[in-house]
Amino acid sequence: SETPGSIGATLVSNMIDADFKGRLFFVNPRHETIFGAKAFDSVESVPQRLDLAVICTRAETVPDIVDACGRAGCRNAIVISGGFSETGKRGAALERAALENARRHNLRLIGPNCLGIMRPSARLNATFARGGGHPGTIGLISQSGALCTAIIDWAQTKNIGFSSVISLGAESDIDFGEALDYMVADPRTENIFLYIEGIKNARRFMSA
Repeated sequence: SETPGSIGATLVSNMIDADFKGRLFFVNPRHETIFGAKAFDSVESVPQRLDLAVICTRAETVPDIVDACGRAGCRNAIVISGGFSETGKRGAALERAALENARRHNLRLIGPNCLGIMRPSARLNATFARGGGHPGTIGLISQSGALCTAIIDWAQTKNIGFSSVISLGAESDIDFGEALDYMVADPRTENIFLYIEGIKNARRFMSA
């Protein structure tokens, strides 16, 4: 959206300010344009297959949006939205529904309830952090979005850069083990910083 201070507006601003070189498509059924660019009423109306969807709508809308992403051929999504298993039984049911829809389409999820991801060397800032990160060699993986934001803010003042930043949130699908495997294989990553509150798949984590 264009609402000042909203997560949607911050996401769009971050992607534009990072000078991302790929094509960006904005989806909002209530607006014809967002920051001067055409807004689509649904994921399925976007005129090309998407590499990545970033979802920041109300929790109850997320399972259907994940399903729409899968039908549209998208195979990767970040769910920024909160209001899932951390809120109780109803939220947990919504989280399960989103994951079931994702698995039916072979779509991988980061989140929900996360800050997003950042890849400074690719000019990708798919987060709602205030400002981006400098390119560097530190890989940051965090369950806590708040701590992730604090680290990014501190690193900006010290001119410390990141290869990638991954905020995992609730880890409904992609978890620490898979994120670690990615970082280890990444030639831009020389050091890995983890903030862990709990491990869901201990075997995969220890293997990584």
